[in-house]
Amino acid sequence: MRILAIDSSSLVASVALVDEEVTIAEYTVNFKKTHSQTLLPMLEEIKKMLALDLESIDALAVSSGPGSFTGLRIGASTVKGLGLALSKPLVAIPTLTGLAYNLAGDKRLICPIMDARRGQVYTAVYRMAEEVEEIMPGSALPIAELLSFLNNQREEVIFLGDGVPAFQEQIEKELGVPFAFALPHQNRQRAAAYGALALQYLKEGKTVTAAEFAPDYLRDSQAERERKERTRRDWVVKPIGKEDIGEIAELERRIFSDAWSVSGLEESYKREEALILGAYKEGKIYGYLVAYLAADECELMRLAVKEEKRKENAGTHLLLALESMCEDAGIKKIFLEVRESNKAAISFYESGNFIQDGVRPNFYDNPVEDGVLMSRELGK
Repeated sequence: MRILAIDSSSLVASVALVDEEVTIAEYTVNFKKTHSQTLLPMLEEIKKMLALDLESIDALAVSSGPGSFTGLRIGASTVKGLGLALSKPLVAIPTLTGLAYNLAGDKRLICPIMDARRGQVYTAVYRMAEEVEEIMPGSALPIAELLSFLNNQREEVIFLGDGVPAFQEQIEKELGVPFAFALPHQNRQRAAAYGALALQYLKEGKTVTAAEFAPDYLRDSQAERERKERTRRDWVVKPIGKEDIGEIAELERRIFSDAWSVSGLEESYKREEALILGAYKEGKIYGYLVAYLAADECELMRLAVKEEKRKENAGTHLLLALESMCEDAGIKKIFLEVRESNKAAISFYESGNFIQDGVRPNFYDNPVEDGVLMSRELGK
């Protein structure tokens, strides 16, 4: 059996082709480029070098999360597209399990840690001397809580993952059991490890269809946590479904003089760098935002809420969700433009710690009007 595996859960981008005996090819890059720029060219290079017919593979494997929101979304869209085109099953490998599988056969406890920001790590604890045994399930928690758990296990442990550089000093100070850090060729995500583990999962029938697969972000977003603290209203903020585009287009027509068309919204929905979030209550969408993510910046293009729900903080929840997802993706700044006459919107953004940066003359059409430039530095 052959597996084509892809990982884009962190800064690393990795593509591999494996079978039951060997890693046939692996292309891994750990560099600050968006995965939308790297994954498909890497795959094309492997296809070219091997004269690979993708119809010959038996399944596709992908890291399912946790990790970077943007990275997971790009990986998911890439694999789902391939799965649908090829009619091949998908094998979803939890990011932490696939990362730990770099050290399969090691007799120590294996502890992958990924920097989850805000003083937390995504982590789990495994034994993999023979089979994969989960000692502590994947979770997001403070590093001190993880070290306390490991001290109670009273076993030697080896760490790996991009959280090691951030927390190495604390590990060295607070961990009371023998420990080590994985070597450079073992300490980051590698698609070959995900593919090797996927071969086992495939034999056990642990597959999903391309249509069924969705990433697992593991923890509530910051927006969800703040929502629960600030209100009891049953708002849910999440990426929209394609079936919501028609209703969003209708809301565009009601609110904006320069409304986006259905086809324009569909085009944005397909773009890898686009993020469209909806504010839902009881399964119905009452507000949405459209943002484009690029490098370490985010441009907020649209934010609108049905008039009857504006007093229920739907807009605030949308903005909080965007900020949280941007922080998880390593984005440092959100910027936008708003009509100079739209005092309510300017006030809304200022209440969310956006500042006015200047004015762009005649930025808007229908009618012609200046645009107020606003931005927010995240983490401040």
